[in-house]
Amino acid sequence: MKENPEIKYIVIEGVIGAGKTTLAEKLKDALKAEFIQEQFEANPFLEKFYNDRKRFAFQTQMFFLVNRFKQQEQLNQGNLFTDYLVSDYLFHKDQIFAYLNLNGEELKLYESIFPQLARNLRKPDLVVYLQSSVDRLIYNIKKRGRKIERSVTRSYIEELSEAYNHFFFHFNDAPLLIVNSTQIDFVNNDADFKELFTQIFREDRGWIEYFKPEPRRIL
Repeated sequence: MKENPEIKYIVIEGVIGAGKTTLAEKLKDALKAEFIQEQFEANPFLEKFYNDRKRFAFQTQMFFLVNRFKQQEQLNQGNLFTDYLVSDYLFHKDQIFAYLNLNGEELKLYESIFPQLARNLRKPDLVVYLQSSVDRLIYNIKKRGRKIERSVTRSYIEELSEAYNHFFFHFNDAPLLIVNSTQIDFVNNDADFKELFTQIFREDRGWIEYFKPEPRRIL
């Protein structure tokens, strides 16, 4: 698998259940990269949020914002032991959840804080957006069986999927590779992972590209 020397910092994104952490971990192993992982399980409000979105949205959002900022701030210091950095989240995707779940004075407060935190953070060399169908996302969520996600509803995943698509349709802060991942299995199928790896490190890629692999029946 050939690497592109211009791509050192890769971010994997996608809706809950898209497989972003798994793909990021596989890339981390292949590249012997530093790995920045979203610490969603550390958020004490998340399970409560899934049960009562309106009541716990602000607490959940602000915990994630501060926690993500602390992680991202460290990236500016660099790493002497590896050339590559892989993350399973994009800092700016925090806004997706804010605009989906906050309103009124809470949203105004968030909007006053976010730009101050985001302005000096390191930008990725490539963002990979795993775009998947709602059915596949639900399938993956149920298959992994995390206790914290048992209260996640289909309607919320539908809202989130639409919000992600809207966000990345307008995204222009870094090179973007949109991958139709509904009918591939880069977790268990080595050929699928190698094909995706090749697409990530292509040297002739444009600023924004869409990759639709040959479909294989998963569900």
